Amino acid sequence: MDALPALDGEGVPPYTAHPMNVLILAAGYATRLYPLTLTRAKPLLEVAGKPMIDWVLDNLAPIPGIERIYVVTNHKFAADFQTWADASAQRQPKLAFTIVDDGSTSDADKLGAIGDIHFVLNRENLLGDDLLVVAGDNLFSESLEGFAAAARGAAAALAVYDVGDLELIKKYNAISTDADGVITHFEEKPANPTGTLTGIALYYYAKQTLPLFNTYIEEGNNPDQPGRFVQWLHTRQPVRTWQVPGIWFDIGGKESLEEADRVFRAL
Repeated sequence: MDALPALDGEGVPPYTAHPMNVLILAAGYATRLYPLTLTRAKPLLEVAGKPMIDWVLDNLAPIPGIERIYVVTNHKFAADFQTWADASAQRQPKLAFTIVDDGSTSDADKLGAIGDIHFVLNRENLLGDDLLVVAGDNLFSESLEGFAAAARGAAAALAVYDVGDLELIKKYNAISTDADGVITHFEEKPANPTGTLTGIALYYYAKQTLPLFNTYIEEGNNPDQPGRFVQWLHTRQPVRTWQVPGIWFDIGGKESLEEADRVFRAL
């Protein structure tokens, strides 16, 4: 197992830029937010005055070495995301954008998050560079530069957050780590959790790990929740963790959307 990189004075490993692509997952239909999401994709809904996906992008932008931002979405909202990407290219001129339409039109024919990662990797031929994957409906109050730095040299890395509540974590996943922060246990929607640390939809995969998405799909594994790939992967190779600083929101329903709006406006 690779040793963890030494930390600098601010608690972030020294970082050398190297080629990395980013994939933002935005192909879901967010039926729990109907009617808001009947005509607008969830990541394009506004929180504190700007689309959720802009919060994601602005926290990714400081990461050095990003080659391109890919956004995978469904056929229903592909044109809307292209409009967003054109505007974002003006706002973030150092970044390049590609919108990938996965061809789905409803919950009935969606590929699932892991299915979408697999689709983009192969369609866009992304197996040659490292990949950072993030859900377009995950909100962070602070920069994600530290995640990319901490993941450097790892085969894979997962961002984690302490939800602080044994009941709340039953909605997510529960993980345990060793002294080096490497995952030793991962359980989706635990019935009897013993801790409150959860893995969130922010992942780093080194280029040598990416072909395992093909293996995972070819074996017939569940293509939906992206955490299921980590659950499968961590028994095959070490997956490092990084604890998210500040505030994190996973926008599910209307209540979490309204709470996030209130909290981020206060920020």
